Amino acid sequence: MKRSYLLPAAYLFDRLAGDPDWFPHPVRAMGWTIARGEIALRRTTDGSIRELASGTFLTLAVVGASYWITSRTIAAASRRSPHLGDAVELLLGWTCLAARNLEQEAAAVTTALEAGNLHRARGRLARIVGRDTDHLNEQEVSRAVIETVAESASDGIVAPLFYMALGGAPLAMAYKAVNTLDSMIGHADARYFFFGKSAARLDDVANLLPSRLTALCLAAAAVLTDNTDPRAALRVWSRDGSKHKSPNAGQPESAMSGALHVRLGGENTYTGEPILSPTIGREFPAPSHEDAATAILLTGATAVLAVATLTAALLFLNWSQSGRRRTEPA
Repeated sequence: MKRSYLLPAAYLFDRLAGDPDWFPHPVRAMGWTIARGEIALRRTTDGSIRELASGTFLTLAVVGASYWITSRTIAAASRRSPHLGDAVELLLGWTCLAARNLEQEAAAVTTALEAGNLHRARGRLARIVGRDTDHLNEQEVSRAVIETVAESASDGIVAPLFYMALGGAPLAMAYKAVNTLDSMIGHADARYFFFGKSAARLDDVANLLPSRLTALCLAAAAVLTDNTDPRAALRVWSRDGSKHKSPNAGQPESAMSGALHVRLGGENTYTGEPILSPTIGREFPAPSHEDAATAILLTGATAVLAVATLTAALLFLNWSQSGRRRTEPA
């Protein structure tokens, strides 16, 4: 399928179908493979070099297999029928996106906050964040929602679209493998410091451009969204985008902070251990549940803008290449 058709079609399919539990999602297969691979490759007696080597092998194997299996599946379907090949690539491209699921899960949290049910809001939040949620107050829950939708706008929407534009569903699936590896083993704790180092560094590289494209799209989408400030989004992004310990997470978070005029960052707790992250948008107040609801709307607008921008870029490249072919001498 032409990528200029694939991107809007996959996004539309995601908006209509979301992420149903009954569908055999490839990311679940990736998670199972990573977990089994860790069991097979790690030994309690392994030193740091062996852990680094085995983690690197697992990372390359999962990413390579994800690309190869997706590519071969599409090719096999295309041999039966070009239309079947297009349909298979569309289905696989759809599974790489998480726009509707992200908005639904985040909206469930803000709806509970609006109803005054903090206990339910904490429980729903725990489904989409890694931090401890049992002790969070309303402002902290709202901050968690905003930070999550900002970062996930890159990981779950813009980055897969970016790689889909570059290399179709196979490259988008390879990116999802990188992202899944990072979420499972790319931690800087004692258990995964060496084993997950390659996965974490590969994720940093893979998200370098998409995270900044997401921040730019967030700032542009603020022009189209009520109660947001595109100029402040650009200003805070420029100033605070690199403050985060991750080279990429702070990019969309800082743009979101400026767009909403809210303060992000601060202390989070993970399995009882407090972790301090840098403050983003220090001049703004702590967010409310209304701000979190606006962040969800802004994320939706960002997704549409990213689809439009990448599709337009593909159409322009196709047009320019066809123009060059017409002007070449026979």
